[in-house]
Amino acid sequence: MPLKSKTIHRTQGARQPGGRAAVSRATAVLAAGCLISGLAGAQSLPELYEAARSYDAAYLAAKAQADSVRFRAEQAQALRRPSVDLNASAGQAEANSPPVPPADSRSWRGTSNAQADVTATQWLYNAANSVSIDQAYRSLDIAGSLVELAEQDLIVRVAQAYFDVLAAQDSLGTAKTSKRAIGEQLASAKRNFEVGTATITDTREAQARFDLANAQELAAENELQSRRITLESVVGRSNITPKALAVPVALPKLAPADVNSWANAADEVHPAVRKARLDLEVARLETEKARATDGPTLALRGSVASSYSAGSAVPFDGNTVSASVGVQFKMPLYSGGQLQNRVKESLSLEEKSRNDLDAARRLVAQNTRTTFFNLNSLQAQVKAFEAAESSSQLALEATQLGYKVGVRVNLDVLNAQTQLFTTQRDLAKARYDVVLTGLKLRQASGQLKPDDVNAVNRLFRK
Repeated sequence: MPLKSKTIHRTQGARQPGGRAAVSRATAVLAAGCLISGLAGAQSLPELYEAARSYDAAYLAAKAQADSVRFRAEQAQALRRPSVDLNASAGQAEANSPPVPPADSRSWRGTSNAQADVTATQWLYNAANSVSIDQAYRSLDIAGSLVELAEQDLIVRVAQAYFDVLAAQDSLGTAKTSKRAIGEQLASAKRNFEVGTATITDTREAQARFDLANAQELAAENELQSRRITLESVVGRSNITPKALAVPVALPKLAPADVNSWANAADEVHPAVRKARLDLEVARLETEKARATDGPTLALRGSVASSYSAGSAVPFDGNTVSASVGVQFKMPLYSGGQLQNRVKESLSLEEKSRNDLDAARRLVAQNTRTTFFNLNSLQAQVKAFEAAESSSQLALEATQLGYKVGVRVNLDVLNAQTQLFTTQRDLAKARYDVVLTGLKLRQASGQLKPDDVNAVNRLFRK
C-alpha cells in the first residue's frame, strides 16, 4: 500500500503537461482551422449558385425546353392567320402523227405551256384550331413550371454540396485536433513511463488511440476531397473554399410554425401541382378538340392564276388570267368510327390527368409535412448538441482534474477528449442540416426562390 500511494503521488506531478492546457491549445487550433474557411477569397453560396445557373446541364436543358415550347406556341398562333401558297409549272409536249395521203411524211406537232397561281386561305370558323392554340399556351405555362422545378432543384443541390464541403472540413479539423491532443497525451504517457510514474498500459492505450486518430484523419481528408469534387461538378469551378457560419451561430426560427400552413401553401403554389393542374386542362382541351374535329369548318379561299400556251397544237398563243374567291364549308359525315373513338380516348386520358393531379397534391403534402417535422427534429438536435457540448467540456475538465489528483487514468482523459471533439463536429453538422432542411422545406412547399439563397448567406461570415 505505501508503494502504491507513492506511485500515485509521483504521477500527479508528471501528468500535468498532457492535461487541460493541452486540450485548450487543441481547441484553439480547431477554432483557427474553422476561421480559415471564412477568410477573404472564400466563395459565398449566392456566388456559387449564380455560377451553377450558367453551368448545370439539367437546369440549362429545362430552360432550352421552355424556349422551344414558346416557339411552338407561336406556331399554333399561326392557325389564326391566313396562309398563302404559290404554285408554278412549265412544260413542253411534242407528238408526231402518221402520214395522211396525199402527204408522204409524218407531221410533228408541239405545245409549250406555263402556269402559276397564288392561293390564300383564311379560316373563318375552325373550333379545333382555337383549341390547339389554347393548348399551346397551356404547354407554355407547363414549361415555366418545369423551369421553376429545375431552379429549385438546382438551389438545393448547390446548397447540399456547399454544406457537405463545410461538414467535411469540420470533420477533418476535428480529426486533426483530436490527433494533436492525443499525440500530446501519448507524449505525456511516454514521459511518465520513462520516469517510472506510469505503467506501459497508459502508453499503449494512447498509442492505439493515436493510430486510430491517424486513420480517421486520412478518411476525413478523402471525404473532403470527394465533397469538393461534387461541389465543383455542380458549379463548374475548382479550388472552392466555402464560407463558414458566423459565430455566434444564430439559426433562423421556423415561420410559420404550423405544418398545415406549409401544406396549404404547397397545394396552391407548388410547381408540380400547378403543372398537374395544367396537364388536366390540356387533357380537357384535347377532349374538346376531338369533339370539334367532328364539327363543321368554314374557310375563305381566293386564288389568282395565270397560264401561257403556245405551239402548233393550240389554236392561238397567249396568256390567260383567272381569279376566284369563295367560301368553303366542310362537314364530316362518316369516318369509320375514328372520331368517336378519339373522343373516348381523350376522355380516358383526361381521367388519367385528374388522377395524376390527385397524386401530385398528395405527394407534395406528404413531402412538406415530412420535411417540416424533420426540420423541427433537427432544431431540437441542435439544442441537444449545444447542451452536450457544454456538458462534455465540463466533463473533460473534471476528468483532467481527476487525472491530476490520481483518481482518473489516461484512458479517461482520451475518452473525454474524443467525446468533446465528436460532439463539436456533430453540432456543426446539425447546424448545417437545419439550414439546408429549411431550404428543402421551402422546396417541398413550392416556395423556394433565389432570394432565399441570399437570406441563407446572411448566416455566413462576410
